[in-house]
Amino acid sequence: MALTYLHTMVRVRDLDASIAFYKLFGLEETRRYDNDGGRFTLLFMSVPGQENSHIELTHNWDGDDGLPSDSRHFGHLAYGVDDIYATCQHLMDNGVTINRPPHDGRMAFVRSPDNISIELLQNGDPLAPAEPWTSMGNTGHW
Repeated sequence: MALTYLHTMVRVRDLDASIAFYKLFGLEETRRYDNDGGRFTLLFMSVPGQENSHIELTHNWDGDDGLPSDSRHFGHLAYGVDDIYATCQHLMDNGVTINRPPHDGRMAFVRSPDNISIELLQNGDPLAPAEPWTSMGNTGHW
């Protein structure tokens, strides 16, 4: 059996806020499907040049109150970055809380506007430990 990765789907409450958040990582909208009858939007975003590795943002126009309580179980999205310190600084400069700073020069976690955990991993070897990241405390959960 051959498998092909298609996408990761996450439900979002505010589509515009979520699009703006994922754009901070450099993702771009690649496809959108608005279903008037079903009253939902499926919006696909990916890193340029990686159009076959999507995140699908699913927005139910009338909210998600009728969904079963276990429908939101999700681990995290993971992205490799070339400079974890610069990436985290860019996110902080745009109002994103770094929940787990890159103390080790290798890994950090943030949360999307919909509380989706995003893991950032340094491509290649970890960067040398550096301030303010080494002494920055964790915030909340990741």
